Amino acid sequence: MRAGCIARLLLASVLWLSVAGTPLAEKFDEELTVRPLRDGKVASKFSFKTLLKGASPRDPRSIGADDVSQHYTVFPLALGQILREYAVTELHLSLNAGKWDYDRWGYPEEPGVGIGAELWAWMGDGAQLSIDDRWKGLRNALAGLFCASLGSLDEQRTTSPARSFEPEGDLPDWGIPHRIRHASLPSEHVCTENLTPFLKLLPCKSFSGIASLLNPHRLFDADWHGMSVHVLWREDEGVEIRLTFQSVSDPLRTSSGRKQDWSFRSLFDRTIDRTCPVAGSSRVEVTLPTYGAYSINPEPTSVEEGQARFHVANATKPLDLGLHLEGDFEYLAGFDSPITPFSAQRTLRGSSQAHGQLSLVLINHRNAPLHVVYLETMPWLVQFYLHTLQIHIDGSRRDDAMSDMMYIPAVPHSRPATFQCVLALPPGGTLHLTMDVAKSFLRYTEHPPDAQRGWDLPPAVLSLFDPSSNGSLEYPTNKRFYTPTLLVDLATPDFSMPYNVIIFTCSLIAFIFARKNEKKTLFMGNCTLTSGELHTAGTCPAQSTRLNRRGREWRRSPIVINCVYPVIINFACYLVGAIDHYSISLSLLRLCETTRRYERDISHPRGWI
Repeated sequence: MRAGCIARLLLASVLWLSVAGTPLAEKFDEELTVRPLRDGKVASKFSFKTLLKGASPRDPRSIGADDVSQHYTVFPLALGQILREYAVTELHLSLNAGKWDYDRWGYPEEPGVGIGAELWAWMGDGAQLSIDDRWKGLRNALAGLFCASLGSLDEQRTTSPARSFEPEGDLPDWGIPHRIRHASLPSEHVCTENLTPFLKLLPCKSFSGIASLLNPHRLFDADWHGMSVHVLWREDEGVEIRLTFQSVSDPLRTSSGRKQDWSFRSLFDRTIDRTCPVAGSSRVEVTLPTYGAYSINPEPTSVEEGQARFHVANATKPLDLGLHLEGDFEYLAGFDSPITPFSAQRTLRGSSQAHGQLSLVLINHRNAPLHVVYLETMPWLVQFYLHTLQIHIDGSRRDDAMSDMMYIPAVPHSRPATFQCVLALPPGGTLHLTMDVAKSFLRYTEHPPDAQRGWDLPPAVLSLFDPSSNGSLEYPTNKRFYTPTLLVDLATPDFSMPYNVIIFTCSLIAFIFARKNEKKTLFMGNCTLTSGELHTAGTCPAQSTRLNRRGREWRRSPIVINCVYPVIINFACYLVGAIDHYSISLSLLRLCETTRRYERDISHPRGWI
């Protein structure tokens, strides 16, 4: 009997291997980089990379047919199924909270640091389902996976800016073109509900390895934080998925003195207790200070070019890496001088709710000319007047400073506007671009719940451009510069008028209801009628006395007068969302008065109808 069971198990294993085929090789690496910033803050970046060797994206022309079976061990299955279902070649998703300070912190290691949510993907054309249909299914699937409002990235926020968002990996040569879809939602922020599904995509979750340092209580208390997901294909390697989390902490704020010292315990309130068993490499890289005396504990595995490297697998557990600097922190001379080649300032001027002016100021901090690709993706709420566009450099009108302009006008309730051009900045010069805009008038049903706050406009995207195309530019051209978001004030109706109408209506309904149900809300006192006079066993105030057919007294119940009627009014107001603190307080006062009168009536009992 036992031999037969073993034989059947072996046969099942052989059949499964024959169907599944040879599984693809998978590799998982994790890394943590920590670097001090000039203003005393500390930037951290968690990176978890999974490589599916020899794999390739799905050909969109095969959608509708049975897909090739995918067997993953380390590669996240939930994300892999979405990529195969919608034939996505390259995917980038970021969720950020806070403003990245380019002047003081420089370029981030992950370029997607725009405020809110940003999603862009490259997909092959030519499938039975159009790219727009697959884009819609992709964003809805990712919204459910990461518990984010990505479903709001509809056609009213979707654009195709191929020049500013070039593919970071390779695109397969299928003989069909590839298209890009990009959308952003500046009002979306990363939270714990987004970090939890993010950790579930890791093979070791947050139980071991570097991921065990991802403490949401400390990460979301940072001055800036953001998470991102990147999926791309490299022809000579395979499909790569990279999960990253970046944060900028302030040890000066959390320490008792002006110390820039930090450790895993002070930054994340956790230590690394175990190594992730499936990680091919697990290392920590720390950028050492270039000034002052310091000490680092424990001793690094190696030090190369100012970078201290630690191999978590060989380190003593628990690992609580820390850097101690001698003396108090002092700002260096010129710490406010910008690090990036240029700075940008974007504003929306004008106090009118119908018109305004968009302003962009670019300052070149180098002694060499720069060419910047300027991209604006503006919702249809704000419309551009291109004939009012003006460019001034150091106070002089320079229309020749703009080239390669591309403009796609907005369609109300359907498509946003896309404006893209190349701006030429002279050495050490300041460029000032202005353009008049019109603010749309919305229906009252199109306003958000917090209509008085305004509407968030997505950030502009700037990137360096090399016109020579020979790679002679000494500054990176693959880095994007995100400006802060804008808040636009549109014409808003007076939503307080419906509130007043509701209050008066509810009061009127309660008054009519009380009069119609008066007989049902009275109680009878124990009074008798003798010789045309009224005698009672208790006290019957003459001003509230009424006689029924039998000569007994009718009195209105204080419970109904002082409790039921206010409750009816407040409940009606609550149903329409118009209840306020005043009505609640009034109900409580009347309820207390009702209780006191009811206790008095108990001491002098009367008969009830």
